[in-house]
Amino acid sequence: MTCSSLFSSFRTARLAPLFAVGCLVLAAGRAPAAPLPPEAAAQERALIRQLQSDAPPAEKARACKQLVLCGTAAAVPALAPLLADAHLASWARIPLEVIPGPEAEAALRRGLDTLQGQLLIGVINSIAVRRDARAVGGLVKKLKDADPAVAAAAAEALGRIGNGKATRALRSFLAVAPDAVRPAVAQGCILGAERRLAGGKAADAVKLYDAVRAAPVPAQRRREAIRGAILARQSAGLPLLLEQLRSPDPDLFGIGLRTARELPGRPVTEALAAELARCRPERQSFLLLALADRGDAAAMPTLLDAASRGPQKLRLTAVGILDRLGSVGSMPTLLKVAADPDAGLSSAALAALARLPGPGVDSALLELLRSATGKNREVLITLAGQRHMERALPEIVRAAAEPEAGIRRAAAQAIGILGGDAQAGDLARLLEQTRNPAERADLEAALLAISSRAGARTVPHLQPLARAQDPALRILALHALASAGGPEALAAVQAAVQDSEAEVRDEAVRTLSTWPNNWPDDNAVAAPLLALARSGARPAHQVLALRGYLQHLQGNKQLKDGDKADKIKDAWPLLKRPEEKRQAIAALGALPVPGALDLLVTLAGDSAVAEDACAAIVKLAGAPMPAVPESQRQQALRTVVEKTAADATREEARKLLKPAP
Repeated sequence: MTCSSLFSSFRTARLAPLFAVGCLVLAAGRAPAAPLPPEAAAQERALIRQLQSDAPPAEKARACKQLVLCGTAAAVPALAPLLADAHLASWARIPLEVIPGPEAEAALRRGLDTLQGQLLIGVINSIAVRRDARAVGGLVKKLKDADPAVAAAAAEALGRIGNGKATRALRSFLAVAPDAVRPAVAQGCILGAERRLAGGKAADAVKLYDAVRAAPVPAQRRREAIRGAILARQSAGLPLLLEQLRSPDPDLFGIGLRTARELPGRPVTEALAAELARCRPERQSFLLLALADRGDAAAMPTLLDAASRGPQKLRLTAVGILDRLGSVGSMPTLLKVAADPDAGLSSAALAALARLPGPGVDSALLELLRSATGKNREVLITLAGQRHMERALPEIVRAAAEPEAGIRRAAAQAIGILGGDAQAGDLARLLEQTRNPAERADLEAALLAISSRAGARTVPHLQPLARAQDPALRILALHALASAGGPEALAAVQAAVQDSEAEVRDEAVRTLSTWPNNWPDDNAVAAPLLALARSGARPAHQVLALRGYLQHLQGNKQLKDGDKADKIKDAWPLLKRPEEKRQAIAALGALPVPGALDLLVTLAGDSAVAEDACAAIVKLAGAPMPAVPESQRQQALRTVVEKTAADATREEARKLLKPAP
């Protein structure tokens, strides 16, 4: 029982002042009792009187709980008789387990001779809590009690006391104990061995553990004894440890793995490393993990070797361990694995290298990159990107023009991660030098990443690409210009609407129609879109431009609601298809201004989109519209009632209408 659990049980105003005293009692264990403060002493006397009165059992139980906090030897005479009370015995034992001094122990020992059954077992358990060495003789007698439960409780109590007399009795009795009691005797031996080992009596502990190992006891007790026997022997326990690791029994192998993590010493590490080579393949990964968990630097050569060669599962395990340990010394091995043709191994090693800590790692990688070739160079370039090594950019840009396709691809991806506006020009030049579709896709992805990140600063570097002879490159430039944004980019895309190639013109219109609102200056796209919608060279261009214009207005956060409504009105003559009208309705339905409501009322008269317009009016009229006169709002709702064919829309409009005066 902890102080926190006691506090939660006894959180009353009356007991709160005694809480600190109780914690001191619990912390002191069997230390000599100090005089109680006057208030606590008075509380104890009152509780003793309650125990000796005719109070109901529930009140006496409450008094026992309170004596945990303030009880002294003075309370023992009142508590002791309750040990024979089936209803109150467990409550009485709680304070008797913590009251300091020999009086409480003596009361519990007397119970060994006077109690039976569950009451006797309870007293034995309380003696075990106090670890009362004077009770050993009485407990030894109880080992032969006719009640197996009593004998079992005595065996465990002797183990918890764990002195020489108690453990010798347990070891002697283990060989002759009845089948029903022997598991508890084995448990007592193990508990006693732990006490002896903690007290510096390793030889005693070994005898106890070995006795349990040799006895016909449950497998769990035997495994616990094996573990203890190994640890108690220290380095001399290595042969027994290896025996478990070689056992065909998976449970014994498991206890071997657990103990392998605990048994200290470099010779143990070296022996475990040697064992890895003879271990069955399906067990190697488990043993390697145990070896790594020892935290011994002597295991590192084995871990590095396992990562370099052997079955894939073992190599993956080793790479994962190296990732977790984060040692700079593992970098050469991880680089080798990262270049492996096995995708799983390569990916795992790259991830480990990307997370490798240490100020010198980036410098070492950059030095290797400058002289690396082939797959190693590809790996190092990828790592430079993943680790955001900006110092590597000049070397990576050079690699982007090298003969090997894998290196060029890795370089393009790394430039996309690390590059700035200057590298946009490098990518543009590389694009002009290749016609390979896959390489162009890699370079374009990198260019779009940089353009999006660096914005309008990249536009001067993109202009040559926009004027390239190859139409495919001019189209690619349009995508990058849209990603960069700004007035110069917008002007370049507008110019491309007049390109000599139809496919470039089409893409320029598509690009304008989806122009992003990255910067305030990008709002200027509205004018060219409206002009295209009015007089585009092809009907398809006009449709795309009109839809782009409406979409732009709807998403433009710089424009006021009234200005948006006016600009939609500017495009009103162009709204000929239901699709564009619905798009206009969607934009107008979010504008609580008079002009938007007027346009929606007009669209409510169009049978193709009447229901959409009516629904937008109801939604708009149901929201706050401080800028709209109430009369206009009411007239719009009456229009809905008149025009809609949807009962739900009509009913909603009627709810919003004010009664006629």
